[in-house]
Amino acid sequence: MGAALDLFSPATRAWFTGAFAAPTPVQEAAWTAIARGDHSLVVAPTGSGKTLAAFLWSIDRLHREDAEPHAEREPGVRVLYVSPLKAL
Repeated sequence: MGAALDLFSPATRAWFTGAFAAPTPVQEAAWTAIARGDHSLVVAPTGSGKTLAAFLWSIDRLHREDAEPHAEREPGVRVLYVSPLKAL
């Protein structure tokens, strides 16, 4: 199993391992870069896991924030994900 999965919450890891055999190399690289705090642009072929690489990280972080007791957050957008509507 990919080491990048260790960066996620137990709930996200359990969902991922129940749905997929392992992360793709694109996902491993993206999650590692994002975890370091790097600005990341994922460029890879169709079917390589780009969308899940971006979305899963965001969903996991939102879930973790919501699980924090008494977490004070500024109102506003916390995730903005831009994706083409169809393949270019």
